[in-house]
Amino acid sequence: MTKVQIKVNDNGGYRVMGDVELIDAEGNVFETKQAFTLCRCGLSSKLPFCDASHKGKFESCVRAEKVLDDKE
Repeated sequence: MTKVQIKVNDNGGYRVMGDVELIDAEGNVFETKQAFTLCRCGLSSKLPFCDASHKGKFESCVRAEKVLDDKE
């Protein structure tokens, strides 16, 4: 299995890259491409996908905790 990457975009959605199957709560499969963006703000008219409705209406800049190298 190849590694899937999910990027948390500043003030936007989750960018998903890789071979992934996206399913709803009932097990129905959404048609996806190798790269797509999931909505994070809830404003999209194409849920669960992002349609850029968030622009100017949603702010979130999430950062992972930095891990310091033991050598420092």
